[in-house]
Amino acid sequence: MKNDTTTSLLTFVLAILVVAGVVFAYLTMTRTSALRKMQPILQNQLQSVQVVSGRAQALLGDVITYNNTAKSPELQQIIQFAQTPAQPAAK
Repeated sequence: MKNDTTTSLLTFVLAILVVAGVVFAYLTMTRTSALRKMQPILQNQLQSVQVVSGRAQALLGDVITYNNTAKSPELQQIIQFAQTPAQPAAK
């Protein structure tokens, strides 16, 4: 063959691409497996956060009700702070 170096080079490149494909497939499988294992844990954490948020909202409602009868300026400041939406962090 007169283009033996070209054929060898292309075969080598093909072998590298095949090995890279196998490595990427393995990484995808392991990461998918890890994400599936973490999913129940994350769902439990999300449920806990939702419970705490519900309790905090109920407490805020109670504080607002109490402040309507007691008219405390300190409570009014706390209520205003709690009802103000959080500003996103600047990048």
